[in-house]
Amino acid sequence: MNQSTVFQHLEGPAELATAFSVMQELRPHLSTADAFARQVKRQFAQGYRLLAACNGEAPIGLAGYRFVENLIYGRFVYVDDLVVTSRLQRSGVGAELLAEVRRIAREAGCDNFVLDTGLHMALAQRFYYRQGLLAKGMHFVESLSPALPSSPAGKL
Repeated sequence: MNQSTVFQHLEGPAELATAFSVMQELRPHLSTADAFARQVKRQFAQGYRLLAACNGEAPIGLAGYRFVENLIYGRFVYVDDLVVTSRLQRSGVGAELLAEVRRIAREAGCDNFVLDTGLHMALAQRFYYRQGLLAKGMHFVESLSPALPSSPAGKL
């Protein structure tokens, strides 16, 4: 770990506000810090945790994760979000965040470490391979929300 990088779980509204700009780099659809905080609060109720890598007061990277159990993986940790500020990508912070979440998962008795990434994200895939993760399947998704009239899907 970089000597100046400190890990902390973010929980309160003020802490979440400091993380918004970092998370928005990964999730640009998040419109405001307040909407982000409300969403994360709902996810907290479902077991979501938000780990920040901080250098000083401000987060420079985030890992959102949750503990899950199912018949395929047993008890495992699922990483929902992993992002490092664009100016610090390739600095090792992402690897440090993954290592910290792995440590937490092992201490919690998890059998597996799982995450998804987009098929179009070749750089992320290479990063995950370098971190020892292997592609084991495909993730299928169907939107259940009605298409908005202005969206391409709504103009059939």
